[in-house]
Amino acid sequence: MSESTVDADDLRRRVREFLDTRDPGSTEPQEFLRARFDAGLAWVHFPAGLGGLGAPRALQSVVDDAFAAAGAPRNQPERNAIGLGMAAPTILRFGTDEQKSRFLRPLWTGEDIWCQLFSEPGAGSDLAALGTRAVLDGDHWIVTGQKVWTSIAHEARWAILVARTDPELPKHRGMTYFVCDMTAPGVEVRPLRQITGEAEFNEVFLTDVRIPDTDRLGDVGQGWAVAQTTLMNERVAIGGGASPREGGMVGVVTGLWREHPELRTAGLHDTLLRLWVETEAARLTGLRFRQQLAAGQPGPEGSAVKLAFARLNQEASGLELELLGEDGLRYDDWTMRRPTGVDFTRRSPGYRYLRSKGNSIEGGTSEILRNIIAERVLGLPGEIRVDKDVAWKDLPK
Repeated sequence: MSESTVDADDLRRRVREFLDTRDPGSTEPQEFLRARFDAGLAWVHFPAGLGGLGAPRALQSVVDDAFAAAGAPRNQPERNAIGLGMAAPTILRFGTDEQKSRFLRPLWTGEDIWCQLFSEPGAGSDLAALGTRAVLDGDHWIVTGQKVWTSIAHEARWAILVARTDPELPKHRGMTYFVCDMTAPGVEVRPLRQITGEAEFNEVFLTDVRIPDTDRLGDVGQGWAVAQTTLMNERVAIGGGASPREGGMVGVVTGLWREHPELRTAGLHDTLLRLWVETEAARLTGLRFRQQLAAGQPGPEGSAVKLAFARLNQEASGLELELLGEDGLRYDDWTMRRPTGVDFTRRSPGYRYLRSKGNSIEGGTSEILRNIIAERVLGLPGEIRVDKDVAWKDLPK
C-alpha cells in the first residue's frame, strides 16, 4: 500500500473496525497489541506486514490518539525506548526479511526489551575506537569485550551491538553490527550506581559469546554506517519527542513559580522568562524537525535538538533548586534501585537536578554534538584527525 492511498480518515476507519472486533477492556493486552501490529496499526509508516501500512509518518498520532481515546492497552514505550526508538528503525533499514519478521513484532508489543551495547570504557565519545572483538568461527561470531553505560541491560532480552571484526583496518572501517541475545552464555550484567543512588545503567561483560551470523545487521565491516542510523535515531528519541507548551521540566518550574509567589525575585523572574522563551523556541524547532523527519531519514539536525534539550533540562532543574532554596537540597530516597526508566516530572527536585546531569552525556556528549553540528550542518572545517587512516591495532591504547 502506498502513502497516497492512506489518509487520516482511512486510519480512523481502520481503528474503528479493529475496535469493533476487539474490546480493549476484555482482550488480553498482549493479544490486543499483537493484533494491532498485524493490522498495520503499530508504526503506520512501516511497510505492510511489519506493523504498518506505508502511510505518512506524520499520521502516527491519528492512530495513537484513537486507541488512547478507546482506553486501549499501551506497549509502554518508556520501558523500551531503545528498542522502539533505535533498534527498530535500524532493523527496518538494514535487516533481512527474516530479521524484520522475527524481531519487530515482539519489540513493538513490548514482549522483548532491547538495550544498546555501544560505549566502552575506552570508547565513549570516540565510539569508533571500540575494542570489543568479534571473530568468525564457522557460522558464528565469538564476541569478547566490555560495554558500559548500558541502560536497562538488566531487563533486556536483546541488544544492538557494535564490535571490531578487523583490527587491521582503520577504526571506522573494521566494525560490524550485531543483534546480541542477552540471555546467551558469557553475557554478564553488572549495575552501575549513579549520582541519584539508582542504577538504571549497567556495565556488560561479554566472554566468548556466540552470535550466529544470521544475527548480523548489514555487511561485515559496515558497522559504522549502520551505527550512524542508530545514533541519529537515538538523538531524536532523547530530545525530539513531541511535547506540549510548558511540557517537561519548564512546566515543573513555571508551576512552582505560579503556586509560590513568595519565592519570586526580579532576577529569578528574568531567568525564568529567558528559559521559557528558549524552551518554546526549542519545542517549535523540534516540531519542524519532526515534520521534516516524516519525509525521510533523520539527519544531523537531530543533534541540535538533543543538544538544546540537554542544556534546557539542566538549566530548568537548576532554577527549580534556586527557587526552593534549602528545601530543594533535601533528597527523598537514596535506596539502591534498578529502575526501568527515567521520570523527571514525578520525582523530587533533588533527583531531577542530579539526573539531568546525564542528559549532556547520554546519546552523544554535548561536545561531540557541537562538532557534528559544526561540520555536518554548518559546513565548517572538520577537526584534524591524524588517526583516520591508521589501522586500529596500531593506535595508542
